[in-house]
Amino acid sequence: MKYLDVRLHLSDWMLHPMQAFIREEDAVRYEEMLAWRVRPDEEIEYALYYVEGDLERYREAVHRVETVVDCRITPIDGASAHVWVCEETRPETRAWRDAFADRQLIVVPPIRVDDAAGMEMTIVGDGGDIHDTLEQVPSDVDVTVNEIGTYDRRGGTLAGTLTDRQLAAASTALRLGYYEVPREGTLDDVAAELGCAESTASVLLRRAERDILSRVLDRYGGER
Repeated sequence: MKYLDVRLHLSDWMLHPMQAFIREEDAVRYEEMLAWRVRPDEEIEYALYYVEGDLERYREAVHRVETVVDCRITPIDGASAHVWVCEETRPETRAWRDAFADRQLIVVPPIRVDDAAGMEMTIVGDGGDIHDTLEQVPSDVDVTVNEIGTYDRRGGTLAGTLTDRQLAAASTALRLGYYEVPREGTLDDVAAELGCAESTASVLLRRAERDILSRVLDRYGGER
């Protein structure tokens, strides 16, 4: 079973209004699509996001999107929130998503959206289908393959708790001295090594730390 870690950069006409907002404004540092459900029979879909940034500006932007039927924003703190959205399926979205249809592939959550509206995702399944999908992605979608190989996410190990990007971020931070006392490497150093924004590196590390601690405390009986 193969996996593909890929970044998609959509042409302007294919961009969802919220992706355009993320790309053009400085309000959102990072967004993840955590889960989704598409109902093609009703041309409707649901999605759950994690967002970091200016929540008020994000809220205003969401309510300006004509295809959004319902949206509920639940703040986590002053700069992050979970966002539940019900939306009519847009033809532009279907145009690039059809490349993944009718194939033996699974997109492993989350789909990560950076501050340039680039989407990073991990796809798992048949190697031939992965190849065919890359061949059939519309020309209006710029595809960057970050990594491809045999899928090996060990659910029973602590490392298996992390996504590939989280594991890479944590390994890089450790190597650069980010966890030394006193600290030798900065968050900016980690981001530069990973080739991402500092805010993205911060989210990757925080989620890696949270997931590892959660697994340790669950396994060894600590109180949470």
